[in-house]
Formats: sequence, structure tokens, C-alpha cells
Amino acid sequence: MKQLSVNGTSHTVDVEDDMPLLWVLRDEIGLTGTKYGCGIAQCGACTVHIDGVAVRSCQVSIGDVQGDVITIEGLGTPETLHAVQEAWVEHQVAQCGYCQSGQIMQAASLLDVNPSPSDEDIDFVMSGNLCRCGTFPRIRAAVKAAAQKLEG
Repeated sequence: MKQLSVNGTSHTVDVEDDMPLLWVLRDEIGLTGTKYGCGIAQCGACTVHIDGVAVRSCQVSIGDVQGDVITIEGLGTPETLHAVQEAWVEHQVAQCGYCQSGQIMQAASLLDVNPSPSDEDIDFVMSGNLCRCGTFPRIRAAVKAAAQKLEG
């Protein structure tokens, strides 16, 4: 049995320590906003925060999780979206939407560390999150808009 804090709620899961956090979130807890993409930490679709740090949940074993996990479901609420989520809507970033939860989680982590990123900062940090639809210009614009919202 493993105790896990996800989005501020404590969960007890009965899984092997080597089970990836992604599968615990999706299959054991039922939070399906975090997506499976590649399974080798290359696409970023499975990005979540552990103690505020963006990580690829497909490569983190549940036995190695130390700290609070925040998923896309816990970043904001329908009533109070996170600034990044608001900017994503305003800039109509999503096309197919599959990668977007990982993109949003990566962007939120970036803004926690660097509240006023340059285009180069955004491109560098977001380069590990792949979007087959090619919405990268809208992603950059949304990150900049979210940064301004968080500043003001």
C-alpha cells in the first residue's frame, strides 16, 4: 500500500512500487486528464507537477514519488482557471487537444520558476512537449499572456 497526495486529496493505492505514476493516476485514481503519449518521456503529454516541478509521469515510479502531485485536474477549477488555462482558451491554442494537458502543466511550471520568460526561454522549456498540430506560436503567445496575468 502506498499513500499518495494528488491534487490535495490523499489516496491509498495497492500497486507495485515500480508502476509508473501515469498509470496510477489514470487506472487506479481515475484522473484521465494526464495523457499517455510515448511512454519514454519524450513527448510531454504525461506532464504533472511533483512539489511544483514538472515531471514526466510515465517515467516516475510510484515508489519514487515524494511530495504532492498536481495534475491538470488540480491546476485550476472550472470556476477559477489557472492563468495558463485562461490564456490557452483566449489564444485558442488547442486543436486536437491531446498534448494540451502536458503543455499547460509544463507552461505553469515554467512561470513558477521564471515569471517573465523571453521567447527563447519559452521555446527552450516547451521544446520537450510535442504538438503534432503545430500550435507552437499560439503556445508561446499564451505563455506570454499568462505571465502578464500573473504579474498584474
